[in-house]
Amino acid sequence: MAEQLFVLLIGLAAVLTACGFLLTLLRFVKGPSSADRVVAFDVLTIISISGIIFAALMADRIIYLDVALVYALLSFLGVIVVARYLERGL
Repeated sequence: MAEQLFVLLIGLAAVLTACGFLLTLLRFVKGPSSADRVVAFDVLTIISISGIIFAALMADRIIYLDVALVYALLSFLGVIVVARYLERGL
């Protein structure tokens, strides 16, 4: 019973995350400025990380959490580089 509830809640969270992904993708495409696109890209990477975590929970594979951590670090560095570029150039 508890395992079925767990699977149901993870599935519901994954659906809500997918809705957020689509809305953020719309902002990424329609963003009127470069700053909007950078923020949307950062949110897309965070949502992707949560998708990797959902996959790790559903597959019961702990190694996926390491992948999510590395992806988060690379995403953070990428956003910092783009922000510095937009602020004053490289």
